[in-house]
Amino acid sequence: MTTMNAKPVVVAGGGLGGLAAALALSLKGFKVLVLEQATEFGELGAGIQLAPNAWHAIDALGVGGLVKKEAVFIERLQLMDGVSGERIIDIPLDKVFHERYGNPYAVTHRADIHKAFLDGCRARPDRIELRTRSRVTGYDLESGGVSVLLADGSRVAGAALVGADGWRSAVRQRIVGDGDPAPTEHICYRAVLAAADMPEQLRWAAATMWAGHNTHIVHYPLRGWELYNLVATVIGSGVKSGHNEEASPDEVLPLFAHNCELPMRLMKTPKSYKRWMLRFREPVENWCDGPVALLGDAAHLMLQYLAQGAAMAYEDAVCLAACAEQADGDFPKAFRAYQDLRLVRASRVQLSARLVGQIFHVPDGIQRRVRNDMYQHRSTEQNYQAIDWVFTAPAYVRGFRAG
Repeated sequence: MTTMNAKPVVVAGGGLGGLAAALALSLKGFKVLVLEQATEFGELGAGIQLAPNAWHAIDALGVGGLVKKEAVFIERLQLMDGVSGERIIDIPLDKVFHERYGNPYAVTHRADIHKAFLDGCRARPDRIELRTRSRVTGYDLESGGVSVLLADGSRVAGAALVGADGWRSAVRQRIVGDGDPAPTEHICYRAVLAAADMPEQLRWAAATMWAGHNTHIVHYPLRGWELYNLVATVIGSGVKSGHNEEASPDEVLPLFAHNCELPMRLMKTPKSYKRWMLRFREPVENWCDGPVALLGDAAHLMLQYLAQGAAMAYEDAVCLAACAEQADGDFPKAFRAYQDLRLVRASRVQLSARLVGQIFHVPDGIQRRVRNDMYQHRSTEQNYQAIDWVFTAPAYVRGFRAG
């Protein structure tokens, strides 16, 4: 197969966003080199939610069938009051939902979707090269491309560079220069349960969130109902660190003790949790430096309250590749167009996720009662209208075709 570029487009980072970028660019005829700092390609974390806009991007990348093999297609999204136990929001994910957005809603394991992306990349060895033990630490612009600096002191010549290297992005530091994102007061405690250990009363075909004062608890099935994902978040606990660290129930349970009996029954089930400190960045107006662009968390690190962080990276990847094709390999021009198309949408999701988190975590008392009253009386159509803007995939995603 011929390619549009003699030197590869270098992608810094072999996570979900980086592999999505590699797939999208390869489908448009570009040669790609993915540089991953770890000793092997893999993905941390557990569950991930896939809204219709994410599916549109995954389908555009040509790996929708692979991802759907392990996905669970749930029946509803629901928000519960963690204090009273009452249902606040119930959104059916039925035929009407599917027809409205052109795709379903599903949940899956992050490792499964990463494997599908990786398999997709490995199936295209003529266009995608994958390298491990290759941490990008910087770059220099050169005539006709970019020289990418690695941690071992070596350099890689590329036609362009895509910084998909996450929240500690070295590429971002050259473009934006804002340092590491400050720790937030948001701490996640994660666990994965065998289906037999899940309280029977909570084995729902739903992505469920229990909202309480400064806490929320999320659970949903994984891998053909063999597992359940549990993510419990607390704000202002006094815990100052976390990156896949062990946490005991003695640390976790007191933080959620104000919740009612049913979610607490679930919280008491895991023998241990993994602790994660959440981070957030304010939106910035520039992601590009000539033939260098940021993608995913490196561009727009967000809180998880809309379950859209990965989806935004997939959309980024599809958009970036489409712009590169339209610009006929003129990467500075392509990346400016990509930024123009993506900046407002991704930033809106970034800011909206933070706002939604504030709504989830209102104090007990009158604020909680007001929130519940606001949302409990919404019709299904009103709920759809509230999420139309995010669940409807952009035209450049829906119209993506292999070059």
